[in-house]
Amino acid sequence: MAGSTFGTIFRVTTWGESHGKGIGAVVDGVPAGIPISEESIQKYLDRRRPGQSRFTTQRNETDQVRILSGVFEGKTTGTPVALEVLNEDQRSRDYSEIAGYYRPGHADYTFDAKYGFRDYRGGGRSSGRETIGRVAAGAIAEKFLNMLGITILSYAKEIGGIRAETFEKDQIEKNAFRMPDELAARKVEEYLREKMAVCDSVGGIIECSVSGLPAGLGDPVFDKLDANLAKAMLSIGAVKGFEMGDGFGAAASCGSQNNDAFTVKNGEISKETNHAGGVLGGISDGSDLVMRVAVKPTASISRTQSTVKRDGTPVDVVIKGRHDPVIVPRAVVVVEAMAALVIADALLLNMGSRVDRIREFYGK
Repeated sequence: MAGSTFGTIFRVTTWGESHGKGIGAVVDGVPAGIPISEESIQKYLDRRRPGQSRFTTQRNETDQVRILSGVFEGKTTGTPVALEVLNEDQRSRDYSEIAGYYRPGHADYTFDAKYGFRDYRGGGRSSGRETIGRVAAGAIAEKFLNMLGITILSYAKEIGGIRAETFEKDQIEKNAFRMPDELAARKVEEYLREKMAVCDSVGGIIECSVSGLPAGLGDPVFDKLDANLAKAMLSIGAVKGFEMGDGFGAAASCGSQNNDAFTVKNGEISKETNHAGGVLGGISDGSDLVMRVAVKPTASISRTQSTVKRDGTPVDVVIKGRHDPVIVPRAVVVVEAMAALVIADALLLNMGSRVDRIREFYGK
């Protein structure tokens, strides 16, 4: 299977299946000297693990990470960092009957069309558990960024059409939905209980901002910073839309409104507004990166749906197993991790863009 590796210099390869022995990642291109421990990575994995509330799948996984290589005496060595998380609570029998039909909203049919074979136990590589490797790798990338004064914040902007109208940072980890608005979170809880009662699911929007970036990251043609962020976000299962800054809202605006005027603050060039979301011409402009992703409703729902068997025979099915009624809260950290991986790679790629800085680095 091609396509399991992401990045150019800071490069991540994820491996494993939902119901295999384990899952993880190999992270290459990590600069030496970054303080990393299993405990520091675990904090990120705990934010995406199942069973955090009644609104997430009750699959009982601790998702304990092990560092197998690339770290010595608490710091990265510059060699590949191998990360592993064992699967502990697989119930493959829950999926045995779906081997003969295609679940609506899942990758069952497309896997069969591509490979002529599929791992029907929880979706195999297309399962949300694949994101464990991304989050573990993203924890290393974010540690690297923090050493450079760069921070990332992600949260649920909207769930089930209910939007956060206020922003209180400390609320994000205080409610089950990772929303910065306590009132909106309570409304989501009530709405989600209604949907769970009728065996349905909901989607939402995740917002992510990156602060402290220098201007100049990204390239102006195919490797635009926003283009690479878009690929990263759209590679996450269940993500169906991406925008930066005003995004689709810019289509209803005018140039006089959408253009960000430049000014000088504290002796530095900056912008008065940030409709562009921190990127101009594919290159970071020094403002906060602001992006949003649209997450579809969980495909696995416990109500009768129509589909077909592999031979085309129509059949009505009810999906069994343990599933999230909403993916958004657990996907927040996945969005954050993918943003960190893109930015870390962009920083390393940018080091060779100007000869004066290369000469400065080598003291020439």
